[in-house]
Amino acid sequence: SENYSDDKMSNMTNWTEIEFILQGLSEYPKVEKLLFVMCLMMYLVILLGNSTLIILILLDSRLHTPMYFFLGNLSLLDICYTSSFTPSVLIHFLSKKKTISFTRCVVQMSVSYTMACTECVLLAVMAYDRYMAICNPLRYPIIMSKALCIQMAALSWGMGFLNSLTETILAIQLPFCGKNVINHFVCEIMAFVKLACADISLNEIAIMLGNVIFLYIPLLLICISYIFILSTVLKMNSAEGRKKAFSTCSAHLTVVTMFYGTILFIYMKPKSKDSAIDKLIALFYGVVTPMLNPIIYSLRNTEVLGALRKLMSRHWFWRKG
Repeated sequence: SENYSDDKMSNMTNWTEIEFILQGLSEYPKVEKLLFVMCLMMYLVILLGNSTLIILILLDSRLHTPMYFFLGNLSLLDICYTSSFTPSVLIHFLSKKKTISFTRCVVQMSVSYTMACTECVLLAVMAYDRYMAICNPLRYPIIMSKALCIQMAALSWGMGFLNSLTETILAIQLPFCGKNVINHFVCEIMAFVKLACADISLNEIAIMLGNVIFLYIPLLLICISYIFILSTVLKMNSAEGRKKAFSTCSAHLTVVTMFYGTILFIYMKPKSKDSAIDKLIALFYGVVTPMLNPIIYSLRNTEVLGALRKLMSRHWFWRKG
């Protein structure tokens, strides 16, 4: 037992010597080449779409409202989330050596986990914003002040960071003494923890509690918000008012459905006999949702489209001049 204890301490201290192999789809090299092209294109769309949305929100005074403030945070979050793993995935698609150092794996895992947790809370905050706008329109400008919006956004980022930090600290204390092969494209916290040659029950409890706090509680709050919104909208006498209320919520509701629908599908569906299918679903969830978010919020949104036209015309006149 003393030898095991020494080995454990050695593994914990020599982090620089530990490497992980990201298996991905190593057995399908041609598929990896195709995935490289697809993921690169989607990543460029993510950067372009979300950056454009952030610039429009910053430059156009008509978009200086709580809804667009939170949307700007969501766009920034999506850029950070995809940037935490996509460049590494793209390199591994073209490389025969698919190893990643302990430090890089931990950073990738903690940053992506922070962003995922933050997005869960932020979507609940955005649902509350829509609830206030539709159910309490007269008090909305007073309640949803600039100070409160900043506090709610900071709370979302802070909660995501603290949860990720807690689970990362617990994970890096584990000893690793095997081949350290992660059957995925990225360093994912549960896959990382399962490689440890020690008892991981504390880590599993922490991850399970994190899932309850950051997945199910925000989802419950979103559902409650939309029950009140639906009740208020159905009581409206004006058909035009109902249409306007539904249109302001449709983009957020689509993003929530896509985000939570995919997560619940990944975690609740039976494990496929071909793990490649599960890995592909997880990969496309990681890049498709951030790519579609700015498109969903821009489509049929006259304020965003108007701001975009204004920016483009200003740029055209500047170049012409």
